[in-house]
Amino acid sequence: MPMQPMSDRAEPTARGAGYCVFDTQLGVCGIAWSERGLTRLQLPEADPQATMRRLRAGAGGEAPSSEPPPRWVAGLIGELRRYFAGERVEFTDVAIDLAGANEFQHKLYDLTRAVGWGRTTTYGELARQAGDPGASRAVGQAMGHNPVPIIIPCHRVLAAGRKIGGFSAYGGAVTKERLLALEGVYPGDGTPPLPGLLPGR
Repeated sequence: MPMQPMSDRAEPTARGAGYCVFDTQLGVCGIAWSERGLTRLQLPEADPQATMRRLRAGAGGEAPSSEPPPRWVAGLIGELRRYFAGERVEFTDVAIDLAGANEFQHKLYDLTRAVGWGRTTTYGELARQAGDPGASRAVGQAMGHNPVPIIIPCHRVLAAGRKIGGFSAYGGAVTKERLLALEGVYPGDGTPPLPGLLPGR
């Protein structure tokens, strides 16, 4: 059966919870939520079907529904579309449900959310702020397990020397560079890349 069009269709997983996919200028993204807040933001995969599979797996594999997402989710989708179109949007007020994250991860995610649009930090600096200067590797692992990229802006966390570092989303470091470029940030020597270096959608 062909996949449904990417039209913000919501799929319920439990009372007050659901997920949907939506188009952006970066590609098809996915979003999931609970009664307590956002639980997942899926960046584009190789194709829309792959994005839906990843999102559905994280949401328990429930069957599709034609019900629209809640108003606050629809509003967030609109803000994400604006962000991926290059507008300055802050997501610091978005409620997040981080069930399953440990205390150290919660601390790191709070610190990362404080890194504003167009700014960056490093794994080492986050480790220092979290009270464990030797925990750079653990910081990298926490960023890799971040369930809501952009909202918790792990793309703004660089390696030492302003090197790009890793990124767990599809496309890896290239996707990270594209997200930073949306905010006018160019790691390394700070020089914008030549046209075409960071491919579009």
